[in-house]
Amino acid sequence: MVFEPKTLDYNLSPYTGLTRESWVEAGKYLLTGVFTHIKSIEDPVVMPRKETEVTYPHKNAVGNQRKLEEMAQIFEGLTRTLFIAAPLIHIEPTMEICGYSIRDYYHKQILYSCTKGHPNYVGCYDDLQELTDTYDPFRAFQQTVETCALVICLENCKEEIWDTYTKDEKDMIANFLLSFAHTNTVPQNWRLFNMLNMAFLHKEGYDIDKDVMLEHAQAILNFYAGDGWYRDGQSFDYYSCWAFNVYAPIWNEWYGYEHEPYIAAMFEQNSNKLMESYGDFFDRDGFTNMWGRSNVYRNAATSSFDGNLMLKNPTANAGLSRRIASGSLLQFMTREDFLYNGIPTMGFYGQFTPLVQGYSCAESVFWLGKAFLCLHLPADNPFWTEKENNGSWETLDEKEVKETVLDGPALCFTNHNANGETILRTGKILKNLGDEHGMWNYSKLCYNTKYPWESAPCKEIESMQYVLKDTTTDNIEKCNVTLWNGKHDDVLYRRQFFNYDLTRETTWMQALNLADFPVEYGILRADKLRLYRSPITLTLGAYGFPDNGTEIIRRENKNAKAIILKGHDYTGREKQLAMTIYDGWDDIDFIHSTNTNPDSEKSIIVYGKTARHKQYGYEQFILISQVITKESREDFTEDELFPISEVVYTDKEKHGGYGPVTIVLKNGIHKTIVFEGMEGNLQL
Repeated sequence: MVFEPKTLDYNLSPYTGLTRESWVEAGKYLLTGVFTHIKSIEDPVVMPRKETEVTYPHKNAVGNQRKLEEMAQIFEGLTRTLFIAAPLIHIEPTMEICGYSIRDYYHKQILYSCTKGHPNYVGCYDDLQELTDTYDPFRAFQQTVETCALVICLENCKEEIWDTYTKDEKDMIANFLLSFAHTNTVPQNWRLFNMLNMAFLHKEGYDIDKDVMLEHAQAILNFYAGDGWYRDGQSFDYYSCWAFNVYAPIWNEWYGYEHEPYIAAMFEQNSNKLMESYGDFFDRDGFTNMWGRSNVYRNAATSSFDGNLMLKNPTANAGLSRRIASGSLLQFMTREDFLYNGIPTMGFYGQFTPLVQGYSCAESVFWLGKAFLCLHLPADNPFWTEKENNGSWETLDEKEVKETVLDGPALCFTNHNANGETILRTGKILKNLGDEHGMWNYSKLCYNTKYPWESAPCKEIESMQYVLKDTTTDNIEKCNVTLWNGKHDDVLYRRQFFNYDLTRETTWMQALNLADFPVEYGILRADKLRLYRSPITLTLGAYGFPDNGTEIIRRENKNAKAIILKGHDYTGREKQLAMTIYDGWDDIDFIHSTNTNPDSEKSIIVYGKTARHKQYGYEQFILISQVITKESREDFTEDELFPISEVVYTDKEKHGGYGPVTIVLKNGIHKTIVFEGMEGNLQL
């Protein structure tokens, strides 16, 4: 059963129809799925799960390790569902779901989680250390994450829950929070969890170590990379949006503005900088792109709009913010496969094990509840009262493409008005050799809001990734490092290394220099091989295409070949994809796959393939290809399928080994690719 809002207002919300009351209904819909599984008001939020091989409690965990994981699961279930419940409790204190007073349930369970000896106790820091038998002072626990969620939710329903506790009960909760606030944490976005614990406690009159607070705050500030984005560990991903740009504004409000005004001002400036371009990160329907880790959190990426609106001087466009938040909500909640037994699946849409990570449990998905924090904004806030607008999409010409390049976080995203899709190209990526999961999340050449990334259908073919086979050894190599060079003369340049390994000089690694630019319906590539040994074979896949009955068409035009797929996704929405290969490729083909696509059980990947035969020989260097898509079965025109009229090479052999390569499009546009010089500015 899909979510069907009862309250709709297309005058206020012409794109989605959703209002504040619609969001309340959506929250109740999700909580109903949760409380269907709660047999008693004494029971914790422990939900059924379909996936048991990757997520925790891990099937092989025993003894104290099993106990640790079960305690963490109880706490995740409590705090993450409270993301949804807390603002609803404040809006409707007498709310009942499945016969339970939601306020009374969470009032009890919060106390239980902090009460030593209770079956639902989740352990203070020292208790968890004791269970590990190591007393490692640098150990961090999942509970630190969840204490932050707890204090945010306690603030959001302060009058209904926190203020109703006795002093002794408050002190017990505070001591539990303090046990994590000042102790070790993970040195990335986790520092914010400690900061909010301390900020909440300080606000409520408890003593905190302000030196610890300041050390964490300066570290968070110095993760800032520019353009509103923070580096989280090595990576850039949605943690910048659903952690840094949500928790920092809350910290400002609770602590920073008063006690650390310089840092607070910088956090505010950074959030406002994000708002300058973040609306264009989503597509015309408000869809969230499947990219980076923790994709089970789905539309939580919209919570940074709410974070910005908490600031003293926010710059978020309220009508656009609500339109995107509501569009992304509908992206997931209107799908039949979104829920399993009433609970969001461990996937992006339906259950999709390839994206699941071992730090997640069945309840982890409710991090998506952060999107519901917007309900803490009062009904008269502009977020709820301004008319929905669609930002850049309202100003683009019929087939115009808007391109945004952010050099700080190495993100380039294009809004394609011809099909309503947003395509993301990324850089500054470093993943361990063999980390296929990391490469799927970060190293794809493109991420498309309407074509979520596909895992590997076979060893030698990947969607939106090059795969190299050394035919001397039969070794398969994939790109685990992407260096950023930036945009020059309307072309984006990057470099990818196959099997990057710090024990070798880069000249002893196979690589590709990447050059690509947007066309009306997608991206056209003119990449250059940077090989040190042959013979090799090479493949490049298009996006994974959901196969629910697909028409497959082959076309040729002079030296170019194309394969067109026409079909529809799981929801019945029409889809069409075409891949065209030009210079450098031997042929184009496709492969069927099962259980590798997030949208549908079956899928098809179109791919180009080529080989290089000589160890040293002046063979073709430039690989030209295009992938275009549309949300209909209407035929692409001949010029859209085969857009190139001429490729002009500098070298007389026309292999592109040196010198500029100019691609002349049939519409008169010229794109000149120049790889010389990029060696001096490769960023990680």
